[in-house]
Amino acid sequence: MESNNKNSSVSRRNFIKTTALAAGSLAILPLIGKARMIPGKKAQKSSDNIPDSKFAGIQIGAITWAFRDLPANAETILKACVDSGISSVELMGNLIESYAGLPPGPTELSSPLSPEAQARLDKITKTYKISLDQLKKYLKPAEWSEFISGIVGPTEEQTKWRTNVPMTKFKELRKMFNDAGVKIHMAKLQPSTWSDGEIDYAFNVAKTLGAKGVSDEIGDDSCKRLAPFAEKHKLYAIFHNHSQYADVTFDVDKILALSPAIMLNFDCGHYFATTGKNPCGFITKYHDRIFSIHLNDNLGPGSAAPDTSKIWGQGQTPLTDVLLLLKKHAKDNEWPKHADIDDTALTMASSVEEVKFDVEYCRKVLV
Repeated sequence: MESNNKNSSVSRRNFIKTTALAAGSLAILPLIGKARMIPGKKAQKSSDNIPDSKFAGIQIGAITWAFRDLPANAETILKACVDSGISSVELMGNLIESYAGLPPGPTELSSPLSPEAQARLDKITKTYKISLDQLKKYLKPAEWSEFISGIVGPTEEQTKWRTNVPMTKFKELRKMFNDAGVKIHMAKLQPSTWSDGEIDYAFNVAKTLGAKGVSDEIGDDSCKRLAPFAEKHKLYAIFHNHSQYADVTFDVDKILALSPAIMLNFDCGHYFATTGKNPCGFITKYHDRIFSIHLNDNLGPGSAAPDTSKIWGQGQTPLTDVLLLLKKHAKDNEWPKHADIDDTALTMASSVEEVKFDVEYCRKVLV
């Protein structure tokens, strides 16, 4: 793993809050042909500085991870959304909680670790064949801190803060985004390893932000943990995938049967890159259980660097197929209406320029 290779950034998030990730081997299947942009109409001018990225009934948004080259604060990321034309976001938990004043967590692992924390750490280092020292060099400081928090869990100070903080700052955050023309449709707080009180807090925060649910990484334990809370708060627990669908032991039907409050945040790029299958088949089968779709153009299995993010149109994910399928069913209520730009390759001048390029890609396909 090369720490100076920007294209390897697709793997960064695999190390952050990884306690819910399943370690699955890649299925080497035939590649799907590269998606191509198709001509579309010229973009219409929107109101001054008010973004509008909804095309043909499909709300194109972004997970704010896409702007990970920028300072990790809500004001900077909101400006990036507006500058790139994004009008809806899956807001990452670090931005939400730092804005509201969450006390900082540990920046290093202390010894000895609890058996649970040691098991999480062992799973990561063995799965990715990487040492802690290599990880620390590979991850940015903020990512390293979040990785540490995912291993050891919240501090007592953080737990106390989460279970007592008023919703004032979260209301303020929602207003700041809404006033700029950007809706928050999901909150990626990833609370499946938190205490009951903290999980209640996570869903209250999501509701306050105007989000439809809380997102986390898919896995049996995380889904069982969050489903009752989603039902209680009348929101969704929404689960994102990496390589899970390439694992023959992974049973998404079993997970979905746990609760109607469980929905999928289906990452079509990771799905294609790890299974070799066109994601349209999965989307068609599970359309009524997919809340949102992550869009990224990754290299597929059999390539020199599988699951590496590329500039859209230079990878192998059939993005056009996915977008046209969503457009075809845009008027069907049970089909997903949110599609979010996810891993950016970070090989353009900035993530803002790349997300702007991706928004235009979607517009040309959908309009």
